[in-house]
Amino acid sequence: MNQGKALIFSAPSGSGKSTIVSHLLQKRADLEFAISATTRSPRPHEQEGVHYYFLSEQEFLHRVHAGEFIEFEEVYPGTYYGTLRSELDRIWKAGKHVIFDLDVAGGVKINHILSSSSLAIFIKVGGISVLRQRLLSRGTESHDEIDLRVQKALEEYKFEKKFDVSIVNNDLTTALDEVDKLVQEFLEFKQ
Repeated sequence: MNQGKALIFSAPSGSGKSTIVSHLLQKRADLEFAISATTRSPRPHEQEGVHYYFLSEQEFLHRVHAGEFIEFEEVYPGTYYGTLRSELDRIWKAGKHVIFDLDVAGGVKINHILSSSSLAIFIKVGGISVLRQRLLSRGTESHDEIDLRVQKALEEYKFEKKFDVSIVNNDLTTALDEVDKLVQEFLEFKQ
């Protein structure tokens, strides 16, 4: 099987990484989204096998023990996220490059595993107060959940230096232009 390349996007929740990933998927036919598995409940707009593979905790852990994940994390207590090996196989077999939207720890792991065939991009905003406001404006989490996400973001910022590049997403147009240029250069580069 011909292994393609991988783009890894990680960021604290609310930084805009999913918006950036969606932009790239709409713009580039040579990319395909790696669907993560999770034990959390679906949000109202999310569909099984499109946004995530929604698994029970028991099924998730069974698949972990069976070696079906390339990486996984307990991102919040009792809430797991991970990448199934079958996702990479499916995408590379189709002759495309993989694009990931991962938590920070998962992004670091995948970048280490895939090494020179991956580009890991850390997305951030101009401060914790901006991040908190973005989370509030989404309207998808309670105040307690937002506090938990903000605390987690403070920890996640410590991983920024483990990524190949960081992009500040204070202005979406500027961030998208920067991402487009980075991705084009990376995918054109012959290993």
